[in-house]
Amino acid sequence: MGKYLAASLILLLINLTSLLPSLACPYCPTPTTPAPPKKKPPPSPPPPSPPPPRPKPCPPPPSPPKPKPCPPPPPPAVPCPPPPKAPSSKCPIDTLKLDACVDLLGGLVLVGIGEDAKEKCCPVLGGLADLDAALCLCTTIKAKVLNINIILPVALELLVDCGKHLPSDYQCPS
Repeated sequence: MGKYLAASLILLLINLTSLLPSLACPYCPTPTTPAPPKKKPPPSPPPPSPPPPRPKPCPPPPSPPKPKPCPPPPPPAVPCPPPPKAPSSKCPIDTLKLDACVDLLGGLVLVGIGEDAKEKCCPVLGGLADLDAALCLCTTIKAKVLNINIILPVALELLVDCGKHLPSDYQCPS
């Protein structure tokens, strides 16, 4: 019995030690959340002020009337010169005559134009107008199925060496 009494007493002391801290605070209030702050309404913009009155401008003084000049007499009629002959789409000489010349040009793409090319090509192109000579070279280059983009600059340089003048933006007709 003494064992049960000692065990009961120990249990009672353990229970009291856990109960004592809860009895130490007689009243613990529950925390309250603070109320959200009140928002102030945005300030209203000031009313717009009326624009300042504009003064009315004074009308300018009337200008004196200007005398009307006599129209100049019409210039005398000058007849228009006939338009330059547009190059035809065909070469006026036989392109077979230019074959040897174009063969020389094909070999001179990387080297440059020499006296041999001038001696063979300039006499053939000599009797042609500037644009006709360029047209004949273009036709012959196309007939030989050569790369016209590579040979054309050399051909145009040959035309200049032969005394022909072409526009700087000349392109072979397609």
